[in-house]
Amino acid sequence: MSHSLFDSDVPHPEPSNLTAFAANDLNRDSEHRDEQSVEKALAKDGTHIFAFAGDKLVLKHDGQVLDPLFARYELQELQPDWDETVLLGYRKSGEPRLAVPVGIGVDDLTSQYKPADGRTLFREMLIDEVLLGEFAQAASLIRWNGDNRFCGRCGSAMEIHIGGYKRVCAACQHMIFPRTDPVVIMLTIDEKRDLCLLGRSPHFAPGMYSCLAGFVEPGETIENAVRRETLEESGIRTGRIRYHASQPWPMPHSLMIGCYAEAKSTEINRDETELEDCRWFTREETIEMLERPSATGKASPPKGAIAHRLMRDWVEWKR
Repeated sequence: MSHSLFDSDVPHPEPSNLTAFAANDLNRDSEHRDEQSVEKALAKDGTHIFAFAGDKLVLKHDGQVLDPLFARYELQELQPDWDETVLLGYRKSGEPRLAVPVGIGVDDLTSQYKPADGRTLFREMLIDEVLLGEFAQAASLIRWNGDNRFCGRCGSAMEIHIGGYKRVCAACQHMIFPRTDPVVIMLTIDEKRDLCLLGRSPHFAPGMYSCLAGFVEPGETIENAVRRETLEESGIRTGRIRYHASQPWPMPHSLMIGCYAEAKSTEINRDETELEDCRWFTREETIEMLERPSATGKASPPKGAIAHRLMRDWVEWKR
């Protein structure tokens, strides 16, 4: 009896848990955020804080151990902007977790500090999975607050409220809330020929192929965004769409929405401005990229990337 991956949720009941930036188990306590939340959290014993120099996380570096968590007293020389502090939530122990932008520039950090962006933290495994998940929340909120210091309606200064989850214009009272940019990322499957569609962007690492992806546009469903982006980038028409997993992507504040798409055509006509190559891969070729990239010179995205998850779960689905 033939089975389609579009009729099943195997091989994992919740594959989002297997992606990087997803292991954030903080209690966000969102229903209790108020104007005193940050002050109360900073006053509590055992509070730990992420420090951001621009978009980079500052890690304490003693030559062996990298530590991204600061006590309040440890931050003074980094010139923290306490007025822009964000409350992320609470550990199960009750320990508050916050984030703060600092005034010192990346180039002015002394040798006991190491700045790192999200890609570096993830690819070089500089912090554990739980801290990486907390970083994703922190980085997105620090960036959003920093990008919205002035009102888009009247140009006046905007003030931070309820622990970094709302900004209000001091002049016209216009309110804004943190944004998340939805991005579809999809593995298109030709079930008759047992092939998957992968593309290569000019900015990828040498030899790397990945799933196609693109932003969801206003007034568009996830399914239609998958169909549109696949058609625009590869010329392939798609039918059934199946959601598979999601991944926070804090560069700067996206949510990757991973889907499988059912191929309804086979002839590729790639967008040459977006892709330098786009082709069908067999299951065996995909396994080779995932497990032995040096053998062929072609590689998948790294483990933890949602594209890697989509590829691996496809090749393992029938096992």
